[in-house]
This record gives sequence, structure tokens and C-alpha cells, in this order.
Amino acid sequence: MPDHVDRILEQWRTERPDLDTSPMGVIGRLSRLSRLVDTALGETFASHGLDRASFDVLATLRRSGRPYLTPAELTRSSMVTSGAITQRLDRLEARELVGRTRSPSDGREVHVALTPAGLALVDRTLPDHLATENRLLAALSPDERAALADTLRNVLESLGDAPPA
Repeated sequence: MPDHVDRILEQWRTERPDLDTSPMGVIGRLSRLSRLVDTALGETFASHGLDRASFDVLATLRRSGRPYLTPAELTRSSMVTSGAITQRLDRLEARELVGRTRSPSDGREVHVALTPAGLALVDRTLPDHLATENRLLAALSPDERAALADTLRNVLESLGDAPPA
């Protein structure tokens, strides 16, 4: 069944048949999908009093386990930019979801840890987050999901998106 992007591509084929517009088929769909995913995830996070960046910080701390992370490690391990980490941590600390403590061995080093309230909140949010993601991917079989994940990984790697060292 044709979608919105197919209509756009057909219009370009009519107006500019000299151009290969096939990249628009992929990028256009990724852009539309990104907006739909962001909206759905935002609604899930909002139902728990969070936004995407706050959840990402809490989830990064949760999956990292104790002794948790320094702000620099948190920046490397999360999907939040370094400029946003301090502001995000200030907000999460004000809500008593994270705490910052100085390292006993090096007073200049700060560690960020989940508080009991932060741990409880991320543990309550994660199942709903995964349910939302499963709902968003319901049209795909497990094999299709794996193939799509592999394809997207290849594109990301080709663009220099590598895991932190």
C-alpha cells in the first residue's frame, strides 16, 4: 500500500525524472518514523513524570550498576550531550532521583548514583517503555526486527557512530 513518502517520490519522478530520489524513500521514512517514535516515547515518559533525556540518564545509571558513574562517564554512556548533563543532573538531584558524591580517593572526582526514589522510578518506567517500543514494532516479525537492527547498525557505523571506547 503506498504511503506518504511514495506520493512524494512520485511527484519528484514527475517533476525531476533526471534525479535519483531513492534516498528520499529511506530518509523520509526514517524522519517520519523518528517523529512518531519520539511522540509515543514522550507520552510514555510523561506518564511517569519524565522526559526522554531524564529517562536516558536514569536508565544509563541503572544499567551501569554500582558504583555508578562520573558525569563524564555518564555523558559517554548516555544519549545526552555533555552540555546537557550538568543541567539534567541538577534537575534530577532537585527531584531527589540522583545524588552526587565526591570520591573518597580523589576529592575532585564526583560520582552520580540513583537514589532509592530514582531506582524505583526507572524500574517502574522501563516496562512501560519496552511495551511502547514493542507496540511500535508490532508490524515486524522477530526476524524482521533483527534484520532492521542490523541494517541500521551498518548505516550508523558507516557514518562514524561507534560505541564509546
